[in-house]
Amino acid sequence: MKLYPINAGNFKLDGGAMFGVVPKSLWQRTNPADANNMIDIAARCLLIEDGNRLILIDNGMGDKQSSKFFGHYHPWGNDTLDNSLKQQGFNKDDITDVFMTHLHFDHCGGSIKWNTDKTAYETAFKNAHFWSNKNHWQWATQPNKREKASFLKENILPIKESGQLKFTALPETDLLKNSALGFDIFFANGHTEKQMIPMINYKGKTICFMADLLPTVGHLPIPYVMGYDTRPLLTLDEKEKFLNLAADNNYYLFLEHDAHNEIITVKHTEKGVRLASILSTNDIFN
Repeated sequence: MKLYPINAGNFKLDGGAMFGVVPKSLWQRTNPADANNMIDIAARCLLIEDGNRLILIDNGMGDKQSSKFFGHYHPWGNDTLDNSLKQQGFNKDDITDVFMTHLHFDHCGGSIKWNTDKTAYETAFKNAHFWSNKNHWQWATQPNKREKASFLKENILPIKESGQLKFTALPETDLLKNSALGFDIFFANGHTEKQMIPMINYKGKTICFMADLLPTVGHLPIPYVMGYDTRPLLTLDEKEKFLNLAADNNYYLFLEHDAHNEIITVKHTEKGVRLASILSTNDIFN
């Protein structure tokens, strides 16, 4: 097995929205804001090469939306999904599986593109299966009013129409062992219904793709929960459980949204689980 970080692009989000009820005087210590209160955010995806399978976890916003849409998110830097794949020696047609932690636009927007004539949408990974789960798919295709702006039908419905959609099994607890993709999956419901956190066994290490359960290093304290979460009190419990497991078992936490820190480990302290070390993907993957 080989792992590759794939940066699908960088953008900015409102710091207050990213930290909910936490005062700016606290969160700006780890996530400094610009003059408009915006903080740096990444769309750092993960590519798994495992035998004949090439599995891409999440794929960023994509590039099919209007300039007005992207104007709300202040893209910065030169990283793109295509360029990042090319740097690792791959292209979209090589991908066999696209695993979507959840269907918010900044995690699955790259799944769908315009056709050549810009008359219809089509899947951007023509040879891949797209993986979600039944509960989350229903949640996303029949969205509540709070999340409706994050579930864009043009990112979601063409996947099913293509015939490339598959669903993972759903466990009786919050952990699915040895999924169809070959890794364990932790299911979390605080941010959105049945968000999936892949846990990959790699060279004796457990690499956890944290998605929106832990967006950045700054979100490590249990009460530091995003304003975007639909069930913040549930997120508190899920974060506490997972971070305790991570500290107990020395998990390596791959941060999708932290623009400046790629992988961290955590430890138990008198104040709860806190940062132990910051690592680069080169430290772990090479």
